[in-house]
Amino acid sequence: MASNLFETKLVQIGPISMTAGFLVFPISYIINDVVAEVWGYRKVRLLIWLGFFMNFLVVAIGQLAVYLPAAPFWKGEEHFDFVFGLAPRIACASFIAFIIGSFLNAWVMSRMKISDGGKHFSLRAVVSTLVGETGDSLIFFPIAFWGLVSMTEMLKLMAVQIVAKTLYEIIVLPITIRIVKWVKHREQTDVFDHNVDYRIWRVFDV
Repeated sequence: MASNLFETKLVQIGPISMTAGFLVFPISYIINDVVAEVWGYRKVRLLIWLGFFMNFLVVAIGQLAVYLPAAPFWKGEEHFDFVFGLAPRIACASFIAFIIGSFLNAWVMSRMKISDGGKHFSLRAVVSTLVGETGDSLIFFPIAFWGLVSMTEMLKLMAVQIVAKTLYEIIVLPITIRIVKWVKHREQTDVFDHNVDYRIWRVFDV
């Protein structure tokens, strides 16, 4: 939800351009990785859909708040509208990209865990994030910024986002590993997704 607000701002750090969503969005993939690793694809599928509907609810309420009449003495309406009045195309891009990227991340995490017998969590976490972020960026940027920035700039933005968010995952990986080990020990569970139905709409199949 916070990422939706931050994604509307393009920032420049030296020669590199990216959206401010870089600050928080990778956290959702880290949580995704932890849940998929410990409790399996079924649980993370439910978590993704809950995140999607909460995101939708916040955007919908934000749109309603924008259209409510402002007090005549209040001077902040323009700024409020800019932050919470997400353009429909940006909201749509965010929703679609979130679903596709998150499920790609979860699917790769799940399948790799089975194929390597539960070993190499670090590799699974990085590869799943790379695949998920790539899917997210390939969807989000063309929908959200087509016609607003040049194709060259858009491709740069996409590449920077993918690389930066994957590096984010790598940097915090020691923390993620500790969390996974602690949760597995506490919950005494380590699910392998044998015979799982990966269809994303089977949300209540938990």
